[in-house]
Parts: sequence; C-alpha cells; structure tokens
Amino acid sequence: MRNLTQVEATERARLLEVTGYDISLDLSTAVQATGRTFRSVTEVRFRCTEPGATTFIETAADSVRSATLNGDPVDLSDWSAEKGLTLTGLAAENVLVVDADFAYSNSGQGLHRTVDPVDGETYLYSQFETADAQKVFACFDQPDLKSVYTWHATVPDHWKVVSNMPVAREEAAGEGMKTLHFTVSERMSTYITALCAGPYHEVRHTHDGIDMGYFCRASMAPHMDADDLHLITTQGFDFFQEKFGVRYPLPKYDQLWVPDFNAGAMENFGCVTHAESHYIFRSQVTDFEYEQRANTILHELAHMWFGDLVTMRWWNDLWLNESFAEWASHWCNTHATRFTDAWTTFLSIRKNWGYRQDQLSSTHPVYCEMPDLEAVEVNFDGITYAKGASVLKQLVAYVGEEPFLAGLRAYFGKHAWGNATFDDLLSELEAASGRELRKFAAQWLETAQVNTLRPEVTVGADGTYERVVVRQEAPAGHPTLRTHRIGVGLYDLADGRLARRELVEVDVTGELTELSALHGKPAADVLLLNDEDLTYTKLRLDERSMSTVVQHISGFDSSLARALCWTAAWDMTRDAELAARDYVALVLAGLTAETDINLVTATLRQATTALTFYADPAWAPTGWADLARTARTALAAAEPGSGFQLAWARAYASSARSSEDLATLRGWLDGSGVPDGLTVDTELRWTVLQSLVANGAAGTAEVDAELAGDRTASGEREAAYAYALVPTEANKASVWAQLTGPDPLPNWRNRALLQGLTHPAQAELTAPYRERYFATVDQVWAQRDSEPAQEFVQLAYPSYLVDEDTVAATDAWLARDGQPASLRRLVAEGRDGVVRALKARERDTRSA
Repeated sequence: MRNLTQVEATERARLLEVTGYDISLDLSTAVQATGRTFRSVTEVRFRCTEPGATTFIETAADSVRSATLNGDPVDLSDWSAEKGLTLTGLAAENVLVVDADFAYSNSGQGLHRTVDPVDGETYLYSQFETADAQKVFACFDQPDLKSVYTWHATVPDHWKVVSNMPVAREEAAGEGMKTLHFTVSERMSTYITALCAGPYHEVRHTHDGIDMGYFCRASMAPHMDADDLHLITTQGFDFFQEKFGVRYPLPKYDQLWVPDFNAGAMENFGCVTHAESHYIFRSQVTDFEYEQRANTILHELAHMWFGDLVTMRWWNDLWLNESFAEWASHWCNTHATRFTDAWTTFLSIRKNWGYRQDQLSSTHPVYCEMPDLEAVEVNFDGITYAKGASVLKQLVAYVGEEPFLAGLRAYFGKHAWGNATFDDLLSELEAASGRELRKFAAQWLETAQVNTLRPEVTVGADGTYERVVVRQEAPAGHPTLRTHRIGVGLYDLADGRLARRELVEVDVTGELTELSALHGKPAADVLLLNDEDLTYTKLRLDERSMSTVVQHISGFDSSLARALCWTAAWDMTRDAELAARDYVALVLAGLTAETDINLVTATLRQATTALTFYADPAWAPTGWADLARTARTALAAAEPGSGFQLAWARAYASSARSSEDLATLRGWLDGSGVPDGLTVDTELRWTVLQSLVANGAAGTAEVDAELAGDRTASGEREAAYAYALVPTEANKASVWAQLTGPDPLPNWRNRALLQGLTHPAQAELTAPYRERYFATVDQVWAQRDSEPAQEFVQLAYPSYLVDEDTVAATDAWLARDGQPASLRRLVAEGRDGVVRALKARERDTRSA
C-alpha cells in the first residue's frame, strides 16, 4: 500500500476534483474455499485543473486486469500495490475504468472475510480508515478528495448487503446469486465509505423519520439486545440533532456488530461497524461494559456530523475528529442516557489513558503535522483521543456551552459536505463567544506532556489556613506551565462522610498560585484540587488530605471526587512517590466500599498492574495473596447476581496464585463452592480456566473440553488464548513460531496468541524471547499489515522482564540505523514502561 505523504495529497487535491465513483464488486468467490480474491471494477470520473498533467491513483490490488483512461489503455508496467497506477496526459474531464482482482483480508483491514464456525456461513465487512479503501477499489484515497459513490455487489441469494446508502434495486445474477444496486451516495471521503455482506441477522426500527438497522451474525442473534442498542442510539439522535442544530443528513442509519474487528468501532457514514467481541454480550456483564458500549455508540454517532458531514482536510486534524467524538459521547451519555456519571468514567478510564500516553518518550502535541500515512497509523493514541477531549472539555467551560454550540452550528452550516481545519472551527468559536482563543489553543494543543498541581498548605494554631499555594510542575524536557481553570473543594469529615463545604474556582498560572480566598478559613479534612475535573493535570494531595483519604475515600458522595483521589494515588504510584504496596493497601482498604462499578473495574486493573510491574518482586506474592483474599471476601459480601459480585469474581480469578485459591477456581468449573448468586457462565468459565492454565493448574485437555462445549468464534478465540498460556517451553516455542512465521495469521488469532505468549506468572519462562524479539521485530513489521504489526511490536515486547538487561537490549536495537520511525516509536514506548517500572520497584523496595 502506498505511504501517501501530505505533500503528495496537497498537490493532488489542488489538481483534481473527483465527481463520482461507480464500483461493482463480484463477491461470489467469498463462499468458495479456494476463493482468495474478488473482482472489482471501478469507474472514476474526475476533473483536472491542468490538462496534460500527471497524477496517480491508489490501487492496492492483487492484480490488475485492465485500466483505461478516457478510452485509452493505461500502461500497467509501472503498477504495483504499493505505488498504484500512474495516470498521464489528463484531460479537463476524465473517465478512468480499473478492472482488478483484490484479495480478501484476514487482518481486519480492507474487505475482511470471516467464516463462522457455528454454521459455516461467510461474513464480509469493510474497514478503510486510514487509507485502506484502495484495497477494495481504485480510488484517490485521501480525506479531502470527497465524492459520491454508487455501489453494486453480486452476492449469494441469501445474503444481505449494507452500504452507506439504501438499496435501490436488486436483480438475479445467475444460479443462486443476485446483484444489489445502491442509490447514489452523498459526498463523502473514501475512508468512511463501506460495504458489508453476508447472511446477517437484522432488526429494523424507524425513529424520527430515520430508518435504523441493527445487524449481527446469525449465530449471535440470541445475544444481540437490539432494544437496548436502539434506546441508546435514539437518545443520542435526539440529543445531537437538538444540540447541533442540524438533522442527520442520510435517509438511514445502520449499525453492524462484526467479528474480528480491530478497533472498538468505525464511523462509516450511515453504516457503522462495531466490534462484536466487545459489545455483543454472550454472558452476564456489569454496567461498566454497558456504559462502554453506550459511549462507543454515541462516539460513532457524533462522527456523523463531526468527521463525516464535515471532514478534516488532512490527518493533522485526526485529533480533532476523535477528540470531538470522545468529548461529545461522554457529554451526551451524561445528559441523555442513564449513565449520568459518565464524566467519572471519562476520568478513570479514558483520561488515565491520556496521562499515560503523554508521559512516554513519544509524547507529542495534541495538534501535530502528519507527514505521511505511516505517522498517522501510530497516532490513534491516548493524546489524540483522551487528552484532546480533555482540552475540548476545558474549552467548553472556558467559552460557555451555549457559545460553544453556537460556534459549532455555524461551523456545520459553513462547511457541510466539505473539509475543514481546526482553525476554521476556532474562528467560529471566537465569533460566537467573543473570546480570543488562539493563545489558549497554542498553550494546550501545540505543547506536549502533562503538568502536576501540588498543594502547599500551612495551617495556623487556630486551625485555619494561614497560606495555601498551588505549585505547578512540568517535566524538564517539556517545561510549559499552563493556565488551568480549576475548582478547589473543601471537604469536612463527619460521621464517616466527606461533605463538601465549599467550592472555589480559580485560575492557576505560572509556578506558584496563592489561593488567598482560603486564608482564614477553617482547614478542611480534604483539600481537593481540580474538583469537578475541569482541567487536564496530575494531582497531588497535601499530607492532611492524604491521611483522610486513605481512611475515608468511600466517604465522598461524589463519584468524581473519589475518582480524582484514586487517580492521584495511582499517578503517585506510577511516579514512584507512593510505594506499590501502599497503593495496593489503599485499594484493599477502600475499594470494597466503592459504589461506582467503573471505579471498581478501573482500580482493580490498576492494582493488578501495580503488582505486576511496580511492586518489589520479593513482596509481590504477598500482594497477590492479599488481593485474592480481599476479592474473595468482597464477592461473598456483594449482592448475589450483581455486577459488583461479578467484578470481584473476575479479580479473584486473575489474582489467584496459591494452590488453595486455584483449587477453589477449579471447583467453580465443576459447580462446587460457587458463591450464591454468581453465575459461572461461558465468559467467566473461560476467564477462570485461563487463570488456571497460566498458573499450571490446568492444561490442554481442559481447554479441549471447554472448546468442545463452545465451538463458536468467541470460543475459538478464548481457546487460542488459553492454549498459548500453557506454561511449557515447547508450547511457547510453538506460539512464537506461529507469530513470526511467513504466513500472516488471522487478526483474532494473532491477537490471542500474543496475549497468551507472556503472563505475569511466566516471566522466567518467557525470558528467552527477549533476544528473539529484537532479532525478529523488523521482519514482522515489514511483512504484516499495519494493525497486526503494531500489535506484535507492543504485545511481544518483553515488558514483564523488568530489569536493566531489557533496557540495554532495547537501547542496542534503537542504536541501529534503518528502522521506520513508527516502529522505533513503539519499541521506545516499551522501554519507557520498563524504566518507569524499575523506578517504582526501587521505591517499593525502599519502603520495606
């Protein structure tokens, strides 16, 4: 595939206007065991501002049968999947016809094909972002060459086909086949066009004049709760259409939950694809999963306006595309659905992702130039999504929600069906709010890393504040001190409850900001900076506040206040200011009383991370035992059948290390000793079995038996992970050989094997793969599609080997010349994690 540069894209956009695509796909080969490719005939009509000029069109095909430009044959001798077709002697008006065979994909990019093991049926879906439309049809594959599209697809009679627009008509196409012809689409970018085909199960509703469809594989139909999906979708439609002042612009809105999807979802215009494995629930889940699903549905829906109706000109504004949808989904969840504490979830899940990403050596400004597509591929990160959304949230608070929405409506009105930049949006926001926003934008969007706000408190003999100062810190390599609009909450302890006495809003600027408004006020038991979570910053607590929080964190009525304190403690642990064992003690003491399932889920994950990476290895077994004991007690005390009981059961399964705990888990699989109300259903059975396998308490025979009872795509995926966990040298060698062999694995299998290759309990067993990783990573990167290649670089990195040898091996690899910048970035990020873990372990060891 061509690594398109921004320079090339700018020149091509200056030269061309694409007036229409007509795309015919023959997908009859999809159901054939030997069908490796499909035929695609594309007619592209386009204008050229400089007749006689030369350009190129991306055509990442397996082979090209023929190509004609204005009736004359195109020279194919220079064609390759990486370069595309060169087009010379352009006319003012041009018609290009490309007849080519393209390969079905098993990487989740291009036209992905899956065969369902339940019924043998074949399913197809497209995934084109960042620039994979060229793997299905010849196209000018960049965001600002928008056009209209007419799709035609020949498929088996019993299949359904879903695209951006409704079907106009269908006709017979030989024995057992039919061709569907779609209506001409509205103008859109190549990367949000879509075509999905197969015997999908379908549920349809109409809401506010919009035809809405919900699709999944036939074998997953019993698990698709279409009523809940429709409820969240319609709540989002009503909210966004009112707030944005623009009706949804297409006649229909289809959503498909598809197998083997790499991301959470994709905002194809009117044809959104979601990850089936994330969001179709075969077993009991908690409200954490339901809220995550609602957030994803609303994120993609927000893109229909911001990203699809108005699209970024080039990938420099990828951050704005994703940050806006990220902000809008939590905003909508809070106001329009039952998930009214969505901003707590944003802090504990998404914002923590941003903080983590922003402290890596690869940190970058929210806004940064994207020289080419390879740079874009690795920038779908926590800065692009979560930090950017945090900045937008702050911008909304800064200008006011109504002026922000007024500016947004003007932006949609001016740029509908076209392309725009952040500067265009900023101009509309300035006009609507009357505020100058360029300095704000420069400070927050053009600088990298995260500040820390630390209170320095002096309390007089009479118990009142003599002086309260906020010290703002910045890392030496990124010394920017920003302006933060924050709330300062004063909380008093009474009868175990922490009640907020007062909230003071202040602007923190420079290194030291004195909070003179607090002078003479009675000292609070907890002084909480950034109360209400208005700004993007790491927090610290003063000694008095920290002491109170350790004993009474559950006393806050506000889940957001609790989340801020949990996050502060986690940041201190990661920064080696708080010993891992002290963080785990705080979790075990305070989390059992936590009433927000999202905080329980996120904090348990962090406790596991602390024990895996940040705890002194000599003490870690004690910590694992403490976590397992607390989880077992908490799940026994939880309301039977509740999400909290399930969350603690999962934590118990993942933390079990002792023979006694592992025996208890084996009993669960046999139906003995199961806590009242806990349903050990399909997904929990796999979780329990995988823990047993990882710790040597079960083996391939048990996995065989479990798979025999769950011969589904999900079962095969879970089994692949479990088999990879088997802790023998021979098994790990077999897994490694599959991951690095010449033939790429299906993306689901690649991911499952990578996840099972290493495990916190198997660091010593997998130590030999450190050397093999650095010997192989270049080759895997070159041979695989971008998604599986990135997963290999990140998941196979020897992150569990927290020692100086891993740092030295990484440094030796980085000292070599010739690696692509994107690959170097990901490997360096792995090194960052090990260096951070070494410092945290040293801190934990000292605390002993």
